[in-house]
Amino acid sequence: MTRHPESNLLDSTMQLLSEHGLDYMGESIRLLLNEAMKIERAKALQADPYERSPERRGYANGFKPKSVKTRLGEITFAVPQVRGEVEFYPSA
Repeated sequence: MTRHPESNLLDSTMQLLSEHGLDYMGESIRLLLNEAMKIERAKALQADPYERSPERRGYANGFKPKSVKTRLGEITFAVPQVRGEVEFYPSA
């Protein structure tokens, strides 16, 4: 059975929380939000990373760090960047 990267990430996040408790809630949020932003970028580009497609509207162009102060402490996210025909900033 093939597992999707999203389910592996969810399993890893749940394991992190179960082993370390709420002290790792900030890290769990960072992992989940980073993955959600990558998925959102793929939808905006109409192609997954490294996928060749005639529908592709631009290209992934790395990540930019963005720090946010929360009740759980400061969390630094990796905001996906794009180049090409599409304007993109994640909704998260």
